[in-house]
Amino acid sequence: MEIKIRVREYLAQNVLMVDLKADEIVLLDDDASFLTHNLLDSTGVLELVTFLEETFAIAIADDEIVPDNLDSLNRIEGFVTRKRAVHAQAA
Repeated sequence: MEIKIRVREYLAQNVLMVDLKADEIVLLDDDASFLTHNLLDSTGVLELVTFLEETFAIAIADDEIVPDNLDSLNRIEGFVTRKRAVHAQAA
């Protein structure tokens, strides 16, 4: 849960959370797709990756920067949890 809270706070502070087509604020539920709601462009994804690496002490490889890992709060939580588990096993 901590992961989703911190990522949600990051997005609220750093991403314009407005669906420009509907001109409504996007209420981001845990499964909401960032791509579907046009919340992140390519620069935003890279900034999110940097935030995740710095905040959760993980390294994200280029081939891991895919929607399966980063396209919703739930996907990010699962991805970060898996990365931390691998890091813990290696330590």
